[in-house]
Amino acid sequence: MKLLELMTGPWAILPETLLELQAIYATHLRGDKIDVQAVEQRLGRPLANEQQRYEVLPGGVAVLRAAGVMAPKANLFMQVSGGISTQMLTQQFDSMAADPRVRSVIFAPDSPGGNVLGVPAAGKALAALAAAKPTVTVIEGVMASAMYWVGSASNAIFVEGETDMVGSLGVVQRLSWEPASPTSMELVRGRYKRTSVNGAPPSAEVIAQAEAQLDYLYSLLVDTVAQHRGTTSELVLEHMADGRVFIGQQAIDAGLVDGVSTVAAMAEQLASDPTRYAKRRKAVFGAAARSDQPLSTSAGAALSDDSTTTAEGEVMPQADTPITRESLERDHAALFATLRTEFTAAGRQEGAAAELARVKAVLAEGEGMKGHQALVMQLALDGKTSGAEAAQAILAAERQSLAAASSAHHADAPQPAPSSPAPSKEEGEGSSASADARVVKAKQYAAQHKVSFVDACKALGYSH
Repeated sequence: MKLLELMTGPWAILPETLLELQAIYATHLRGDKIDVQAVEQRLGRPLANEQQRYEVLPGGVAVLRAAGVMAPKANLFMQVSGGISTQMLTQQFDSMAADPRVRSVIFAPDSPGGNVLGVPAAGKALAALAAAKPTVTVIEGVMASAMYWVGSASNAIFVEGETDMVGSLGVVQRLSWEPASPTSMELVRGRYKRTSVNGAPPSAEVIAQAEAQLDYLYSLLVDTVAQHRGTTSELVLEHMADGRVFIGQQAIDAGLVDGVSTVAAMAEQLASDPTRYAKRRKAVFGAAARSDQPLSTSAGAALSDDSTTTAEGEVMPQADTPITRESLERDHAALFATLRTEFTAAGRQEGAAAELARVKAVLAEGEGMKGHQALVMQLALDGKTSGAEAAQAILAAERQSLAAASSAHHADAPQPAPSSPAPSKEEGEGSSASADARVVKAKQYAAQHKVSFVDACKALGYSH
């Protein structure tokens, strides 16, 4: 692509930066000498810059810083105006994903955006990296337009302070033309081959075609940001993508950013617990993204574990979040290590005395409780049961034992003798036939069981 076509193509960048770049390269294209000192004074920084590569810190935390204007390849940009090669940025994301030394990633951009060429590929590469390894974007100054398109692909986004600028989500293209040369004429075939022919203003068709291109690129930007931030395109249009630049807390309120942290603080968090940022945060808008604290201790807009971050990036639990051993070790590794070192010796002595007292209490509760010695020893050696808990367990076992014994006694008792059948109507109570029949049965019973007639009558229920 020719330099002129690049400069007049679609850009996702801060408007004032694009105007500055176009002025620089207009001078370059005319063959005039560029006043580097004057440009540096206007921009407030040196023009020369080199593409940075990621470094791997202890704990497997890779840090990639990227500063300047984005453009494909960007060789001339890096020499003249400083900048980021979108192509090389994509390669760096792919390299970190494949690097076995890298356990987690911090992407630290400072960029107003740039040309849209290569930006979707860079965003997809960062999204793939974030899906494979915990990845966080920490903004070191500015993350606008095309750079937000890319940087929002991380699992979480943080600003370093109150004046960091985020946003300017939109696409711009400048259609310019020069007066016709009196000594030359340009002949063109194809209505869209040139935006301007022989110094004439762009035609309505050319303008409409440029508008259609911008509409497509803008919708692509909006839909991608919505996907990265876990929200809808409608909410992105409403809160984020109207071209405004948001500063500090404004960026948090707009759902563009999740909280506040420095690169150093985030590197410490990722080194101790990279899984904290293994999942993608979702954008939260307005009051829901705020806390009662000023920005220096602002809550992340979408911290899924109900935590806040301090200006140093240390994660602090909310008042209603209980502090456990795991959360203390995870969120305050340095403090946890100090406490463990300082209190280990004293803790061992105190713990040994407490354990001895506990064992004695359990054994005391088991004294005199025959048949439960095995249970008592089990409770004494489990390292957790108190004397009171042991007493309850032993009493429960005793009740269960007594219940079992009672059931066994009932099972061994003799079965009761069967009762005699009720007399029939013919052999009703008081009739002679009934009496004779009972006498016969009593004699038969006495003979069969070798008992007396009286005992037989008692057994058959005829007498008491």
